[in-house]
Amino acid sequence: MIARLTLEGYAAKEIVLTEGPMNWVSMKGHNHCDYWLLKTENFHAELQAISQVFAGGAVDSVSRVTARTEPELSLEELVRRTKPAVLYLQGVSRSGTGFFVTDTGVVATNAHLARGYETLMATLPGGSQREAKIIYIDGDLDIALAKIDSGDGFPHLVLAEATTVQQGESVLAIGNPGDAMLFSVTKGIVSAVGRFDAAGPGTWIQTDAPINPGNSGGPLLNSRGEVIGTSSQKLIKKNVTGIGFALSASDLLDVLRRLYPATLPGTDGDAPETTSAKGSSGNNGNKLMSAPPGRQGQGQQMAMGGGITSDPAGAEIFLDGRKVGMTLAELTIPSGNHMIVLKLAKHSEFDYAVEILKDSKVTVNGVLKAD
Repeated sequence: MIARLTLEGYAAKEIVLTEGPMNWVSMKGHNHCDYWLLKTENFHAELQAISQVFAGGAVDSVSRVTARTEPELSLEELVRRTKPAVLYLQGVSRSGTGFFVTDTGVVATNAHLARGYETLMATLPGGSQREAKIIYIDGDLDIALAKIDSGDGFPHLVLAEATTVQQGESVLAIGNPGDAMLFSVTKGIVSAVGRFDAAGPGTWIQTDAPINPGNSGGPLLNSRGEVIGTSSQKLIKKNVTGIGFALSASDLLDVLRRLYPATLPGTDGDAPETTSAKGSSGNNGNKLMSAPPGRQGQGQQMAMGGGITSDPAGAEIFLDGRKVGMTLAELTIPSGNHMIVLKLAKHSEFDYAVEILKDSKVTVNGVLKAD
């Protein structure tokens, strides 16, 4: 039994409440049932503020397949550039792999590796060891985040959206398979991309790159050194070989965007003017001017979008049809016309048309009515 604790503005935490299963066997040897024991009468948990835990910025690739200009790397160069950001993670009863997603020490791995632990021992490729504190476990996806607090400036990997992944492209997996050498690499291709309910929720990348126990949580990389997925599982079945699965980096990016201010590339450094607006759900076609009319016509420069909040809090934010985070959030948005939509389960959607002008700042608070 696991309790998942959540509080707005704080990183979620999971606590293992029971030990088991244990087998109830009678004195005559009859097997009655399995049972679990509560570990203690009282459970204590300290939640950390998201603003303190998730400092720095997570990097994602915004280039598209059709606009690729970066050269493909040789296998040797690919390993040389990416391996420093990969870690060997050890718990009491299991071990696996993780990789840095920020320079401040945030590590991505699998939830099935991290679940039940407060900390994992992290070994870097150079041999040094650090304590990695579990700071976030996704309740649905097989994604967990850990944090190394001692130091900064960590090498971290770039994440690429699933839309950039092409069937048949070459991929490389880095991990720590059990009973083998640490930080070993395997090569393969992308066999398929898409939903696969048998593997779990999310978008999955099927690959023939060998993935074994201990590879879990490690990066699946394309030929440009971008993470396209997190190695998670392999199909074990008689007469079946070469079928492994990685949860797409898009799913990891969605998690990171909930925890970090969502930002689009580029911003002007001028001091912005501020206009705020409140509205209720169903405001289709309403337009919020983010600067006085005299500021119009100044070109398609970047403008600083302000805070996006909702009542109730915790709504998903969609910008022009693309999910970019959850309220509360700060967005940097290109100038021009945009549609902001807030969604929350069992509530009507809030949608607002907004025109962002150069050097302007807006704040939007969406009031979502219960269905």
